[in-house]
This record gives sequence, structure tokens and C-alpha cells, in this order.
Amino acid sequence: MGKFVISATKTGFKFNLKAGNGETIATSEVYTTLAACENGVASVQKNAPVANVEDQTVEGFATEKCPKFEIYTDKAGEFRFRLKATNGQIIAVSEGYKAIAGCKNGVESVKKNAADGTVEKNLEA
Repeated sequence: MGKFVISATKTGFKFNLKAGNGETIATSEVYTTLAACENGVASVQKNAPVANVEDQTVEGFATEKCPKFEIYTDKAGEFRFRLKATNGQIIAVSEGYKAIAGCKNGVESVKKNAADGTVEKNLEA
């Protein structure tokens, strides 16, 4: 069972989605308000389970409709994913993975853990 942990930062609020084992599997941007951050969590909960997967590491990949996970290679050569909502906004991103298989497992983990993830608030900045 996944868990969204909302925390305060110097400039606002962000969330991490953690898998059942406590590993962070996705992170949000920094939101200016707690309400906006909570809306971000709700958006991930709604979009992640039904999102398509667009693997941009494959030549001639098919473009998917949003909501979607985009798998791509970063400047350091690591694999990452970002989850885009139906409006095309990025609502969650991953850490870097050395192998594409790990990145794809991360996508599946977000799909599985987001839908019924509980929300915990840690608002001590």
C-alpha cells in the first residue's frame, strides 16, 4: 500500500509517493500552497492508474494521449519517467534509474500504489 507524504519546503509544499517498502517512487514539484499540493496528490491518484506509457527511449515511439507516463533518458544517461495529467502538466517525476527495466518497474509501482495511497502530512519546514 502506497503513501503520499506531503511536506513543507522553504518555498511551499511538495509530496513524495512512497511504496509499501518506504522507497520514494515519485516526487512532485514545489507548490505554493498546501491546497495546490493536495490537488496534485488527487491528480496523481486519479491519473496514474489509467495512464498510458510512452517509451521515448525507443526510436519511432508512438505518441500517447494524456494522462501518460513518459519514459526518457536524462543528460546523465539515466532512465526517468514523468507523469502528465490529462491537461499535459507534469504532476510527478521519478529518480534516475540505471536500467530501463527498473524505470518500467517504477511506473508500474506508481500505478499500483497511487490509487489507494494514504496521505500523510509532515508540515514542519
